[in-house]
Amino acid sequence: MTSVDHSENTIVVATKNSGKVKEFAHALEKLGKRITSLYDYPQIADIVEDGDTFAANARIKAKTTGDILGVPVLADDSGLRVEALGGEPGVYSARYAGEGAADSDNNAKLLKELEQLGTTYSDDKLADGSLLLSKAQFVCALALYDPATGQFVEAEGTVDGLITDKPHGDGGFGYDPLFWLPQLGRGMAELTKDEKGAISHRGEALKVLLSKLENVNE
Repeated sequence: MTSVDHSENTIVVATKNSGKVKEFAHALEKLGKRITSLYDYPQIADIVEDGDTFAANARIKAKTTGDILGVPVLADDSGLRVEALGGEPGVYSARYAGEGAADSDNNAKLLKELEQLGTTYSDDKLADGSLLLSKAQFVCALALYDPATGQFVEAEGTVDGLITDKPHGDGGFGYDPLFWLPQLGRGMAELTKDEKGAISHRGEALKVLLSKLENVNE
């Protein structure tokens, strides 16, 4: 069992998603914090995310983990809202195809649901012939919880795009391969780490969070 570093320089990211861990570590390195994740604390069981909003789920994960470990914990709840599906998969994004679903399973279900609707966002196609199926929005809610004070610092970020019927790029994770950014003419999974951090929902939320933390520390 991994011991917990109780120093004030540690922030635990409440996730076992390696893609998220890398993004958070990259963004938070300027704070000089040691970033760990739930990979380092196998004693913590899976946390039930039964909130009805992204923000509620982020708070649940942060507080539950923080109270167990006794160190500041940063949690996020992120997901995809697809206009043609009435906002689905929303808070169920990570388990859209069922508990323990892989990214590929969730992407396949998303395309199947849109295919059954038979609607498209536009008659225009991308250069490779891909169809644009619907407007969509990635959402990220962050909650940083300090068990010493019981206080939360929260932030939210969004990014708008379109869902395509074919994947573009092999970077990123989750629904990134199907998320097209018309303002850049590329898919989310085609961006570099720095490019994604500059425009993504998680990147936007982290900017807001870092600004709040810097103001607190001044």
